[in-house]
Formats: sequence, structure tokens, C-alpha cells
Amino acid sequence: MAAATSPKRVGTHNGSFHCDEALGCFMIRLTDKFSNAEIVRTRDPQVLEGLDAVLDVGGVYDCSRDRYDHHQKGFEEVFGHGFKTKLSSAGLVYKHFGKEIIANELQVDEGHLDVHRLFLAVYKSFMEAIDAVDNGINRYDTDQPPRYVNNTHLSSRVGRLNLDWIDPDQSSEKENEAFQRAMELAGSEFLSSVRFHAKSWLPARSIVMECLLARWSVDPSGEIMVLNRFCPWKLHLFELEEEMKIEPPIKYVLYQDDRSKHWRVQAVAVAPDRFESRKALASQWRGLRDEELSKETGIPGCVFVHMSGFIGGNQSYEGALAMAKGSLKSD
Repeated sequence: MAAATSPKRVGTHNGSFHCDEALGCFMIRLTDKFSNAEIVRTRDPQVLEGLDAVLDVGGVYDCSRDRYDHHQKGFEEVFGHGFKTKLSSAGLVYKHFGKEIIANELQVDEGHLDVHRLFLAVYKSFMEAIDAVDNGINRYDTDQPPRYVNNTHLSSRVGRLNLDWIDPDQSSEKENEAFQRAMELAGSEFLSSVRFHAKSWLPARSIVMECLLARWSVDPSGEIMVLNRFCPWKLHLFELEEEMKIEPPIKYVLYQDDRSKHWRVQAVAVAPDRFESRKALASQWRGLRDEELSKETGIPGCVFVHMSGFIGGNQSYEGALAMAKGSLKSD
């Protein structure tokens, strides 16, 4: 009978911990190679040398030996795929093992197209911030001090799990227990992000793509899109327009409000984080409601147009479409 193989051992540094190695240690244990590996926290070079993988310490990045540090001089590794943020130890683990982790979570083959899409999406919406915070990269290119303090993000919350200086027990056992909690916190948020993207983000993306492809049947301009089923659409629209090289860009999106059963016509913003519309609803309609609005537009069933012209409503699909078409032609 063959002897049972001893579990792999993954090393990281002891002392104060950060989000990146806590998350990196959690993620690497989700792989087949390092499943349920023992975590060894030390800075002793001889101990580190004998371990199966080392994260965030040791001064070496060499994936062939599973060494994932990012502190050494000359380290400039990035995720690729258009991302420019320098990686942390978590980013390095994700870069090399992310597809396997996502494929395991989805229970599909690693080569599945959805795996690649989620690999990029989870990096963009979750992982990149961990890398940037750990490497001290500001969100904005400015010398101005931030307008407010934000200690609510994941890296801050993990940092607060370190032993408090007034805690009488500063033992390595107590520190390792705190690190275990940090791994669980960072890991649970990572898995939540993967699951959200698999169960919600990906189906919504498919709906928006299908509706984009059908836009010419809505209006010959190709600038009006109808959502055949409501879903979060704004970010998908911007990304898909770029990917699919949509010209001209979409000006209005129509969708049904589930509660009132009325139809909404929403002007698309100039960018995901901006309030200005590419083409707001007609200026003479703004701020009007019901009969007054229907009279002004010459379209029956109007409900409202917002003062800024970014959104309006009609009792029927036909009415909402007429509002979009009318606004498209307005000055």
C-alpha cells in the first residue's frame, strides 16, 4: 500500500500581514496542486527554501518554482490584457492560477470561453484594487490630498485584523490565528466576486450583447437598444460597444419597469462614471408629466421626463420608442 503523500506547505512572512498575502494564501489552496496546503509563516530563508511555494517574501518571482514575491528591485510584472497595475503576491497567484480556480468553481473545463471572460472581469472589478493598494498606487493622478478617508475597503478591513499593540498576547500563535481570519475574510469576498460574475454578470452580458445585435430591427439609426429582459446593462454596454466596435454608439436604452409595467427610455451616459448623456431627451419635454407631456410630445401615454433629460417613461413600449425616436431627431 502506497504511503499517503504529505500535504504541501506554502510559506509567507510572519509579523504584520496585509490583504495580498492573506488572499494569495487562500487562493493558492483552491488549486489542485496546493489543495488544503499547510500555511507556514516565517522569514527564515532556510525554512522558506524547503517549502513548496512562497508568497510575498523571499525576494524571488519564479513561477516554475512557485515563488511569488513582488518586493524585489526590478519587479514590474503586470496582469497583462491591457492592465498596467503592478502585481502584488495575490495578483501573481491570480495571474497563474486564476483560470483554474474559476474553472473549478464553475465546474467547467479551463479552456471554456466563460472562464477567460470571468478571469478578466474578476481581475478588473476585484483583484486590481488589491494589487494597487498593496503597491501604494493612487486612484487619481493628482497632488491634491484625498477629500475623505476610506477605511472601509477590503485591504483596510484585513489590516484591522492584525493584533492590536495593546493586546497583552502578542504570541506567534495568536498572530497566526489572526492571519487565518484574514485569509477567510479576503477569500470569502474573492469567492463572492467570482460567484456574482458567474451567476449575474455573465448572463447580463449575454442579454446586452443579444439586444445590441438586434438594434437595427428597433430603429434604422441603430442608436436605440431595447432590453428584452431587464438586467444591469450600463457597464456591459460600454464594454461591448468597444469590443464589438459599435458605430454609431447607442443613445437610448428602452426597458420595462417590473413594478409599474410602464416602459422607460434612458439616455446613455457619455461614460460609466459620468452623469452627462450622449444625447439627453428633448429639452422641451424635460420636467413635464402625464397629459401635459403627452400634449407637448404628441405621443399618447407619456408619464414623465426627468429635469435633466436622462430618463423618461411611457405607459407602452410603442410610446417609449416614439419618445426615443423623437429625441433622436431633436436639436
